[in-house]
Amino acid sequence: MSEKEYINTYSDKAILQQIGRFVKQQRIQKGLTQHELAARAAMSRSTLSLMERGENIVMINLIKALRILEALHVFTVFKTPPLISPFLLAEAERKQRKRVRRKTKNKNASDNDIGW
Repeated sequence: MSEKEYINTYSDKAILQQIGRFVKQQRIQKGLTQHELAARAAMSRSTLSLMERGENIVMINLIKALRILEALHVFTVFKTPPLISPFLLAEAERKQRKRVRRKTKNKNASDNDIGW
């Protein structure tokens, strides 16, 4: 069973607990107490404690805590590439250069004369 398939078997509560363990682990690695992290993230210590225990929290508090812990990289999996409509794509391809032309100056016959 792959990791993606395995994570789908988790309950919502289990996922919240896993997130809480991650936040706690990152906090401890940074050498911060709950009080210090909560103060820096502009939330109460009890809110942070709930987060670390895997209780239901407001998403903005998770983002604030992860920002202070420099762990926002976990959200890179949510990045989606911009979608281009088929019409815009066709227009861009149509406008793409196909060849290079040099503008030539009007040369007089004397310009072509090599002087012999």
